[in-house]
Amino acid sequence: MPSKRYKKALALLEAGKSYTLKTAVETLVKFPKAKFNESVELALRLGVDPRQSDQMVRGTVPLPHGSGKLVRVLVFAKSGQAADAARAAGAEHVGFDDLIKKCNEGWNDFDVAIATPDAMIEVRKLGKVLGPRGLMPNPKTGTVTEDTAKAVKEVKAGRVEFKTDKSGNVHVLVGRASFTPAQLEENARAVLEAIFKARPASVKGIFVLSCTLSATMSPGLRLDTREFVSAA
Repeated sequence: MPSKRYKKALALLEAGKSYTLKTAVETLVKFPKAKFNESVELALRLGVDPRQSDQMVRGTVPLPHGSGKLVRVLVFAKSGQAADAARAAGAEHVGFDDLIKKCNEGWNDFDVAIATPDAMIEVRKLGKVLGPRGLMPNPKTGTVTEDTAKAVKEVKAGRVEFKTDKSGNVHVLVGRASFTPAQLEENARAVLEAIFKARPASVKGIFVLSCTLSATMSPGLRLDTREFVSAA
């Protein structure tokens, strides 16, 4: 049974309506609040065939106002210079052989893994361990780099990753319920523009089949994404 709070939120929605991003955010912040600081995210269903490698949609985007999430960062680095830079930038876990051993034993007390290119020779062997959890460092997402300090700072500041799942769906965190409407709108706009720009050339027809904005405990608001088609 839906809660009273959920029913009150539903009452604020117009049945069958597709909202502009601005109106969706303005409506979302009027919903009754939960007892915790809810996450706000975008959920998209894309018109891609995820079985085709040339139709994978993946990338990263910095959120103008951060994600509101504490991001725990692990850095695999062989050299002392890269390791020291990572620690100075705020990485919680920095090392090489010791961290590879811990990961192989099932430890995963971190949200993002970064590695230097030379460290990837060994880190690549963790594919079966880190891959299924979405924690494998990847050059396409900026998590394989010599500049560990820059990567750590960007992740900590609110750089989020988007990637299609096996069904062609994408879920991206865009902030917290405590954010102002302007902050949520600007974060969501940055994500949507990045996803539309990442449209594979091989995709024909409609790229974004549906898109909703919601908080953890709220109903979703269907977005009218036509304004982003021309921006791609």
